Amino acid sequence: MGLFRRMRHIFHEDWCSECLAEMELTRKQLYAMPEQRVGHYISHEDAEYYQKALVPVRKKAEIPTGTYACGLIEYRCPACGHRAVKVSVFLPVREEEKVEQVLYFDHGEMLTWPN
Repeated sequence: MGLFRRMRHIFHEDWCSECLAEMELTRKQLYAMPEQRVGHYISHEDAEYYQKALVPVRKKAEIPTGTYACGLIEYRCPACGHRAVKVSVFLPVREEEKVEQVLYFDHGEMLTWPN
């Protein structure tokens, strides 16, 4: 049973990496990335970059054309209390999202979100 749960965890971002229980979505926010524009995108994997560079928006329509956006989703495990944050960087293009990068911060790096 434990091996099966570990294998399923690989394919489920919302499963706890500590106890392998299904995690709850606790917070979700959309951000614009004014420093990241079409043709000038630079991939970042450092949580500090996202904490400083993101500008909160209420909806995609507020993101200027040609500017990348970022969706942050925070998960919390009801079984052990572990928290993780998924960061999805994308370019809004004609009602679709062209995903550039998806990161998981599983060690508390993104628990303080930009306002």
